[in-house]
Amino acid sequence: FQIEMAPSSILITGANRGIGLGFVHHYLSLPDVNHVFATARNPDSAKDLKSISDPRLHIVKMDVQSDESIKQAEKEISSVVGDSGLTLLINNAGVLDRYEIGDAPDRKRILESFDINAAGPIVVSQVFLPLLRKASSTNSSLPIGVNRAAIVNISSGAASIQDNKSGGHVIYRATKTALNSLTKTFGHHTIKDNILTVAILPGFVVTELTNNRGELTVDQSIALMVTVFDTWTKESNGLYYAKEGHLFPL
Repeated sequence: FQIEMAPSSILITGANRGIGLGFVHHYLSLPDVNHVFATARNPDSAKDLKSISDPRLHIVKMDVQSDESIKQAEKEISSVVGDSGLTLLINNAGVLDRYEIGDAPDRKRILESFDINAAGPIVVSQVFLPLLRKASSTNSSLPIGVNRAAIVNISSGAASIQDNKSGGHVIYRATKTALNSLTKTFGHHTIKDNILTVAILPGFVVTELTNNRGELTVDQSIALMVTVFDTWTKESNGLYYAKEGHLFPL
């Protein structure tokens, strides 16, 4: 009989609204969680985050497009978690640019999306890997999974090449496909340190990103995803899951 646990410390990028903020609320609702690090580019304007009064919440300034900003955030977080390390990194920050094939060619817009949705998670994962290694070592009595040490990349159904039925959102699709590739590649490296790296799609969620359209509320999506998190084992490493727990077509 295994007692249900929760990750000791969680870092969520892009946590000032939408799914990121939903993860903050979820993890603060769990008594076993010691620290929730919620990042935002502009913490001063993150009103919803700032309205939460819980001593376990740490609002951290981080811009995923800036290596220096990411390194500074790591120093701040490291000073809090110390040798216990960081248990769970959720790469959630993202942008949905509705650039289409028929639009005027605009390389700057294309590269901006790749910078946020693909390069950002690569650098964040690289910078925080030493803290994840510490957590994996600290929690060595636990099986491989999100409660020991893990990176979760928030992907999208649009990342699937096989499931592309519309051809729309040309840049967004490509950036999220790149994120899935990163998940697989990074996983080959992290599993050597008993750190899980997995991608999951949250579904069509009502957020600002989707212009408040969707099939699920943030809370419904979070409830589904965190249930799936708890099922992951070493065999889940590098894979791409739907919010209901099945593997999604690549």
